[in-house]
Amino acid sequence: MEQIVWDEKFNIGVEVVDKAHSKLFRIMKKLLEVPENEEINQATYREGIKYLEAYTMIHFLEEETYMRSIKYSNYAHHKRIHDNFRDKTLVSIKRDLELSNFSPSAVQRFVLVVNNWLAEHIMVEDQAIVGRNFARKNRGLSSQIPLISKTVNRTTTEVFQIEAKLSSAEYKGQNIGKAFYCQRAFDIEGGIRVQILLGVGELLMMRGTERIPGKKMTGKDELDHEILLKVFELLFQNVSRMFRVETAYELEKENLMDKEQFRTDFMKGYPCRLLFSTKAGSFIFCYRSFRVKETKGG
Repeated sequence: MEQIVWDEKFNIGVEVVDKAHSKLFRIMKKLLEVPENEEINQATYREGIKYLEAYTMIHFLEEETYMRSIKYSNYAHHKRIHDNFRDKTLVSIKRDLELSNFSPSAVQRFVLVVNNWLAEHIMVEDQAIVGRNFARKNRGLSSQIPLISKTVNRTTTEVFQIEAKLSSAEYKGQNIGKAFYCQRAFDIEGGIRVQILLGVGELLMMRGTERIPGKKMTGKDELDHEILLKVFELLFQNVSRMFRVETAYELEKENLMDKEQFRTDFMKGYPCRLLFSTKAGSFIFCYRSFRVKETKGG
């Protein structure tokens, strides 16, 4: 499994908070280092996740105590985020672990969700405690890339029957030849909207069409919107799970993009912009997240 790396930029300058954050990353790292072929790995996973959960709750209490001690003005909002993570996020992803009997892939997903949440939380909410407001591009993406790469590789293996390797962690919009593009936005907990942008090389897309019942395409056939959407739906169903998107959905024709539309949307700024290579061409994965203003009256 991939590793999680602690980064000094996560420090906020409060010792009790910084030590806890560093320890949480170490716990997650150890969980991912458990060999997948160990016969006793299920028990190891159970104990490790139990310890991670317990220590996270201790950290929340320590952090909340510190915020009260300095009379932090946004304490109620911050505590509500902690409570939502404890009562909703953890409950959901722990259910997945139980249903999978603590399989290595489910454990990896669990750690990915916790890692993504923690990195985002530190760089937004925790830095705000000490008066810092970091630009989104600085919000801990480096620690997420290894696990995102693992998820993308698993996705391409499932949909295209081919492995993907990260070739650039800073894709700059360069041409990848004839390709197909699609974007989709998801609303997740905490009033956050995640927008994902995908690009798939033509040969990869052709391989993906083989997964769609009743649609076997050849190199001379034009891929219609229906078949493109079905392949992209499979892709989004896989990669969106990193952000705890569980509901079933269908893409619309409007989600598809031509090259110019892709470039226009890409130029809006995606802090995470990864380019993967496969034996059948390139795969682009980009995402950005932002807070959505709450509307009154539902």
